[in-house]
Amino acid sequence: MQKSHILLFDLDGDGILRLTLNDPGRRNALSEAMLAELGAAFAEAGSNASVRVIILAANGPAFCAGHDLKEMTAGRAGPDRGKAYFSKVMGQCSGVMKAIVNCPKPVIAEVTGIATAAGCQLVASCDLAIAANTAKFSTPGVHIGLFCSTPMVALSRNVAGKHAMEMLLTGDMTSANRAAEIALINHAVAPDLLQETVMEMARKIASKSTMTLATGKRAFYGQREMTLPEAYDFASSVMVENMLARDAEEGIGAFIEKRAPQWQDA
Repeated sequence: MQKSHILLFDLDGDGILRLTLNDPGRRNALSEAMLAELGAAFAEAGSNASVRVIILAANGPAFCAGHDLKEMTAGRAGPDRGKAYFSKVMGQCSGVMKAIVNCPKPVIAEVTGIATAAGCQLVASCDLAIAANTAKFSTPGVHIGLFCSTPMVALSRNVAGKHAMEMLLTGDMTSANRAAEIALINHAVAPDLLQETVMEMARKIASKSTMTLATGKRAFYGQREMTLPEAYDFASSVMVENMLARDAEEGIGAFIEKRAPQWQDA
């Protein structure tokens, strides 16, 4: 994997890639540089056969504080008061969030500290999220006259409408335990158990067929916006193709024969 000082890479022997946001001085803000690094990392990991699961973690007291507001303010200097610059950055950020969803590898957020605004969006965009019970989440744009409209997209696709609106309209901090209750994250655990808990889940997922995981992830997100008849037609066609895959044949055979499957990832 490529080397970076603001985004660290560690791929272990089980195919678990740990991407670590490493700009604690800026509270791991989604600066232009960080967005570029993340976009490239997810594109590369998605096509790397050695990667089976991705963990997104962070160094420092904040997981991610969202956009770099100093950069955004500097962007106002243009004659259009920053419109072109803001459009570019929002497009870049949306591209990263879509890259996480479209990545064929499962992505797990490992959250310590705070995750605010686009940082909360980053957590919500991941397939799974486990946080230290000391972590906090918010979409605080309303405090500064800026509704968190892009974080709203990911938030509202994970959290029930009234819970999402409460976060968006008040901008209040949400505890990790409350975030687990409303399904923004999967689990809240003691800080000293966080990495162990995430790795346990990552290894469990990494032991599965990557073909099966990629098929399922693509189908999960594909069917969510469909009508019920459309979703069943789509999911049925996915199941048919999945049944014809070598790993499905092997997995069913192994189950019947009461042995461990030997995945070909195909």
